[in-house]
Amino acid sequence: MPAIKDLRLIPFRIPLKAPLRWGKASEMGALEHALLEVELSDGSLGRAEVAIRPTIYGETLGSVQAGLDYLRPRLLGLKADDQEAIREVLEAFPFNYGLKGALDMALWEAWARSEGEELYQVLKPAKHRVRVAYILGMASEEEMLEDARLAYGAGVRVFKVKVGRDLEGDRRKLLRLRESFPDADLYADANETLSPKEAEAYLKAWKEMGLLYVEEPLPIEEILARKDLKAKDLLPLIADDSAMTPKDLRRELALDTFDILNLKPARSGVTWTLEMLALARERGKRAMVGSQAQTSFGAYQSALLAFQQGVTEPSELAFHLKAEGGFLDFPPFREGWLYWEDLVEARFREEAFRRYAL
Repeated sequence: MPAIKDLRLIPFRIPLKAPLRWGKASEMGALEHALLEVELSDGSLGRAEVAIRPTIYGETLGSVQAGLDYLRPRLLGLKADDQEAIREVLEAFPFNYGLKGALDMALWEAWARSEGEELYQVLKPAKHRVRVAYILGMASEEEMLEDARLAYGAGVRVFKVKVGRDLEGDRRKLLRLRESFPDADLYADANETLSPKEAEAYLKAWKEMGLLYVEEPLPIEEILARKDLKAKDLLPLIADDSAMTPKDLRRELALDTFDILNLKPARSGVTWTLEMLALARERGKRAMVGSQAQTSFGAYQSALLAFQQGVTEPSELAFHLKAEGGFLDFPPFREGWLYWEDLVEARFREEAFRRYAL
């Protein structure tokens, strides 16, 4: 089995068609990410996208590069299939989720290629299609509707709507979306902006509006309040930032704080995503695969995991529609669905990547 020979980081930038706003103050106008490459001693190459999120994970391009410099001497020389040794190195380096998730993903791809296969041949699907969702950031009503029209025209039929800065305004926007797209499903992502006192009223209102569920309504530290809110069974709760790691997930499962797990391969790679999905499935929890506002390439790799057993809800695989370009031709959505037969035709485009590389 070949060993890890080299690790490389290549920054890139792709502008967005309009800014994405979420939470209390976060805003992003471009995908300023990095491509991580893992080269093995037999020449096999694996790639993954590092989604750099200072306001979520505290990572910057500089810290990602420094983290890679720290991990490089600890990873070089390890056999590509020695998952136990690789995992021990990565888990001994706390946090740095974007970097470690990408490293794990790229290592899986490099290992698959050393075996003469592609990642999609290793991650065999449990179904032939998955429903897709598109993220609508905080914006004016007209801006939000225009964004939704773009995604709807591309075949999306589920919208995840960022809420929480202007809760009454959010209600009006949700009603406008419902009126404009009567055949689409909606759910809310509050990004921890509600207080325990007001959460119940808002969940009741959103339930009356026909929303599917709500993601992280309460601050992460409000663990017992989250447990109580879940017990009231007002609207299914999605766990995201409260369950970033297997350790987090075990705590949330022990307290029964959620109904649906939002798995993000951008931070949990392949290894931890599969482990967390199995944990959730064993406890009867539903699951979805979430986006970290990735390019079409990152969305492609995340989509491979959305086809795994236990992913039951619409997965956020359409954010790349908001980007001004990309370096992988993502397959089309057909009436709200992504089909495996289409997904496996997608390929990384070297020339296109060079246009965005910094």
